[in-house]
Amino acid sequence: MALSYKARKRWALFALVVALPLYIVVAVNVIDLFDRPPFLLELLIYVVLGIVWALPLKRLFMGIGRADPDAPPK
Repeated sequence: MALSYKARKRWALFALVVALPLYIVVAVNVIDLFDRPPFLLELLIYVVLGIVWALPLKRLFMGIGRADPDAPPK
């Protein structure tokens, strides 16, 4: 079932304002559970985690910056 434009916009806002900061906190805490890895390995882990969070949400963010396609023309 496809989400409406308004629902996609609300979920995208939720993902950026609530879920992304929580994901960052969890990622940092998971890295801190182990001994701190070398700088380049740690950087690589953060880059991979930075890409991984966006992949499932790609379809959610598609078209959010455009005008509402369901709105009546002016």
